[in-house]
Amino acid sequence: MACKIRPYKPEDRATVRRICCETGFMGNPIEPVFSDRQLFADFFTRYYTDYEPESSLVAIDEETGQLVGYLLGCFRYRYNAFRQNLLIATRVVPKALLRYLAGRYDRQSRRFLYWVVFKSSLQTPKAVPRAAHFHFNLLPPYRTGKAGRRLVFTYIDNVKARGARAVFGQIQIQDDKRTRFFERYGFTFIDKKRITKFDLHYGKAVYVATLCKFFDA
Repeated sequence: MACKIRPYKPEDRATVRRICCETGFMGNPIEPVFSDRQLFADFFTRYYTDYEPESSLVAIDEETGQLVGYLLGCFRYRYNAFRQNLLIATRVVPKALLRYLAGRYDRQSRRFLYWVVFKSSLQTPKAVPRAAHFHFNLLPPYRTGKAGRRLVFTYIDNVKARGARAVFGQIQIQDDKRTRFFERYGFTFIDKKRITKFDLHYGKAVYVATLCKFFDA
């Protein structure tokens, strides 16, 4: 299915949040793991859509005109660290606590929140200092490789033109196939960590890997 890539617009926000939740559990809907879509989308998309929208891209089906995927990027890495932490402390955590105390979360959701609070930082692979970063998601029919490549390399061209020294992504993997895909296009494997948040729902070990493309000075 052919897609065109264009810059993110404010009117894309709701669809980006929906796709985030439709793909957040190893490419599938998040409900088996966490029932609160609003909070999940806040955690993974809100900084990018609300504070640095100029660094993000979307994929549009050329035939239907529907938004079918996105790449959320960050060029302002120092501001991201400050704003993301502030967002989590002032928006995400208070909402989660209130909903938890109100009994709105089932057992699986409580397990996920426990993982976020107590384990996620220990299971996050190394980042690359002073580098732009990104993550992207596509709806299932569009995961043929072409749309993903166009999103990633359009973003690379954008941040390189803005003076970035490097760009990295952190991706969920089960084996080395996805890392080899990125390595073919000049990315270097940096680090990986096994994540346990899917252990009760998924039969294979899942890792998050950091891959980085360095630009020539």
